[in-house]
Amino acid sequence: MSEFELRALRPDEWPAVAEVICESIRTWYAAAGKPGRFPGGPESCLLFPLVYEALDPGCCAVAVDRSNGRIAASCFYHPRPTHISIGIMTAHPDYFGRGAARLVLQFVCDLADRQARPLRLVSSAMNLDSFSLYTRAGFTARAIFHTMIMRVPESGLPIDPDRGARIRPARPEDAPLMAALEWELAHIRREKDWAYFIENQMGIWRTCVLENATGGIDGFLVSVHHPASNMLGPGAMRTESHAAALIGWELNAHRGRSPVWLVPASSGQLVQQLYQLGARNCEVHLLQVRGHAEPFSGVIMPTFMPETG
Repeated sequence: MSEFELRALRPDEWPAVAEVICESIRTWYAAAGKPGRFPGGPESCLLFPLVYEALDPGCCAVAVDRSNGRIAASCFYHPRPTHISIGIMTAHPDYFGRGAARLVLQFVCDLADRQARPLRLVSSAMNLDSFSLYTRAGFTARAIFHTMIMRVPESGLPIDPDRGARIRPARPEDAPLMAALEWELAHIRREKDWAYFIENQMGIWRTCVLENATGGIDGFLVSVHHPASNMLGPGAMRTESHAAALIGWELNAHRGRSPVWLVPASSGQLVQQLYQLGARNCEVHLLQVRGHAEPFSGVIMPTFMPETG
């Protein structure tokens, strides 16, 4: 018998899984010479079960140590019409290398196989342990992203007046347009995610769209500000010019902060523009897919909540 019991996360275990997330990520980054993750501690990491369970109740597999009842590993997942995405997946440092992460990942892989859906995730290219875990499970790297960060000046950034005039806060009726644009550019659908961001019940999300002359949209971008996450994305844009305008707009909403965002390595002109603004690379991330995936067109900016690339 395995030393772990595999089952669904219970609501009373949200603080325990928040601690697993916090300790796992803190420990890994500290070992990689990048300490300081999650300064708000495990309490701030309650953000993950709060958001994930609001979007997909009951969609978290946990491996529980049979000997003491501790959660050893967890994996949130998000069923969508076109795919299943893997949310944050972590193992407590006390259980590194003991097969707990592999167990919860296999559960989601088996679920995807039964439903004949691709699995998608975004992961750090620095973490060779997780990269190996995913590739052994059948995932293939499909896209590379610059992970960028910058301190936004208190005075803000210059915005192209023509582009800026066309950017506005998203409205509930924009969610189907956003879903249609992502389908066109990335060949995935997740309209309920866009509706959730726009509704913003937690008061931590911003969502903007770039409207075109016919009333459609050429791009959109979400951002979040919370002690556990200050990030731009997810977003999708038809062109690098659209992406630059939306990124600049959202950065101006984070004056005095240091948000992180992901942009495709293939968007060379956009990357150079961001360098000129003062952005720098802090990491590299990969879109990994198990199953069929269409290549992107336009500019796709994934994020970590939820993680679909």
